[in-house]
Amino acid sequence: MSRLTRRQALGAVTSAAAGVALIGVATASANTAPAKGKAATPAAGAGPAPFDEVFRGRRIQGLPTETDAHAHAHAHAGHGTGYRVLIDGRELHVMQHGKSGWSSPINHYERFSSPREAARTAVTALKGAAVVPFDPTV
Repeated sequence: MSRLTRRQALGAVTSAAAGVALIGVATASANTAPAKGKAATPAAGAGPAPFDEVFRGRRIQGLPTETDAHAHAHAHAGHGTGYRVLIDGRELHVMQHGKSGWSSPINHYERFSSPREAARTAVTALKGAAVVPFDPTV
């Protein structure tokens, strides 16, 4: 009778571990799938969700920008992010820095996980002052 070699034992253990991992991934995927009749969550690349709230007495709003010619021209000029933030109806320019986060001219050296967090921090930093519109051509 032949004996089991180390190579065969290692192959058997690796195969068993791969099978267990595959079953775990399949189970996790089945558990996180949306139920029928419920709306699926937006894809990761879809961008941040719109928001409208009052924070420290200031109304902050965030929404994806429309895809018109003007917004398209700004996006190619490097000034658009595809997302617009308003504080009391005045635009706060926000910038997305790849996967590292969002910032605004008010807190340019800080990164935030979402435009909402950038807007909240800007409201705190403004201390009641009005937002001055951002004009890159000046």
